[in-house]
Amino acid sequence: MKDAGFIFGSYLVTLGSMVVFALVTLRRGRKSSGGVSDSDKTWL
Repeated sequence: MKDAGFIFGSYLVTLGSMVVFALVTLRRGRKSSGGVSDSDKTWL
């Protein structure tokens, strides 16, 4: 049990970096989709 802090801290850092990566990816996607015309947005 003495390594529980290290294990939980590692999980926290990992999950935090995944959330930050997802937010950055979504923000960049929204920014880059602004230059695409509506007729080319097949995902809508």
